Amino acid sequence: MRAFACPGCGQLVPFEAETCLACGTPLGFAPDTGEIVASAGRVPCANAVLAGCNWLLAPGEDAGGLCLSCRLTRTHPHDADLTAGSLTGEAFRAAEAAKRRLVFQLLELGLPVVPYDGEQGLAFDLLSSAVEPVVTGHADGVVTIDLAEGDDAHREQMRRELGEPYRTMLGHLRHESGHYFWTVLVGPDPEALESFRALFDDERADYAEALRRHYDGGPPAEWVSRYVSAYATAHPWEDWAEAFAHYLHIRDTLQTAASFGMLVTGPGLDPELMAAPHLEPDDRFEDILDDWVPLTYALNAVNRSMGRDDLYPFVLRPAVVAKLGFVHRLVGSLTRSRPLPVP
Repeated sequence: MRAFACPGCGQLVPFEAETCLACGTPLGFAPDTGEIVASAGRVPCANAVLAGCNWLLAPGEDAGGLCLSCRLTRTHPHDADLTAGSLTGEAFRAAEAAKRRLVFQLLELGLPVVPYDGEQGLAFDLLSSAVEPVVTGHADGVVTIDLAEGDDAHREQMRRELGEPYRTMLGHLRHESGHYFWTVLVGPDPEALESFRALFDDERADYAEALRRHYDGGPPAEWVSRYVSAYATAHPWEDWAEAFAHYLHIRDTLQTAASFGMLVTGPGLDPELMAAPHLEPDDRFEDILDDWVPLTYALNAVNRSMGRDDLYPFVLRPAVVAKLGFVHRLVGSLTRSRPLPVP
C-alpha cells in the first residue's frame, strides 16, 4: 500500500487514519481520489461507527449512504451483536478493515469492483460461526467469511491444525476474491482458459470430490515443486485462488516498500547499484521477482532478529512462478497495468 500524509501538515498517517496525531486535522480516505484527505466538507460513510470505516463519500453521493467498500457487504450480524467491545463486533470491524485494504488494492490495480446486483458483481457475507454454522467460500460472486477468523487465538489454532505457514483475514479475503476474479479473467476467455488448464490442470474435475480427497489424504508428496501452498493442491480452482492471493500479497508489499523508499543491500552488494522496488508495475513478472526476493530475505531476517517466525514462509519454484506470471499477464491485459499513483 502507498504511504499517506496528512494534507494539513505533511505528517505520515496510516491508511486507517481518522485524525492526524500531529496537527489534529480530521481525516478520511476518499476512494474517488485514492488519497487520505481532510474530512471537512466531505460526508462520512454511514458505517463510520458500526464498521469503524474511515472512508468518505464522493461529492454528489447521497448523504447517509455507504462507501464503495461497505456497499460490497451484503450480510452481516445484527447491529445489536456488533456493539463496541463485543467479540463479534470487534471481529466484524477487523474484517471490514481488511476488506477496505483489499478493495483499495483492487482499485489500484484497475480491477473491476462492482457491487453485486443479484446476478453479477461482487458481494461479501460476513457471518459469525458463534451465532450460526458458517463455511468460508465463494459462490456466484458472493464471498462468505467466518468472522471467527478475526479472532487471533481461533485463527492461530486453525493455522496450526491445518499446517499452514500463513493465515490472516486479509489472506482469506484475497483468496476468496480470487475465485470471483477467475470468473472475470479466465472463465469467459477461451484462450486464457486453455492456458489456465495447461498450468493449473482441468477445473472441470469434480470439486466436492477433490476437496474430500484433499482433507482425507492431504497434499501429494513433493507438492512444493508445483504449488504455492498445500491447499492449492486440492483443485485447480484453489490453485488459482492461492496464486491470485499470493500475487496480491507480493504487489501490495512491494508497493509499501517502494512508497517508504526501502532499499535492500547486503554483503557484496554495491548500494550505488541497488534500487528500491518500483512503484510502477513491470511488464514481466520476473522483473517483479527481482525486487521481491531480496526484500523477503531482509524481512525474514528482521523477524528472526525479533525471535519471530519468517514473515514470508514461502518458496517460489519455477512452476509457481509461471502461475504467478499468468495471473500478472491477465491482470495486465484487463487493465493495461495503469501506473500506480505516486504520492
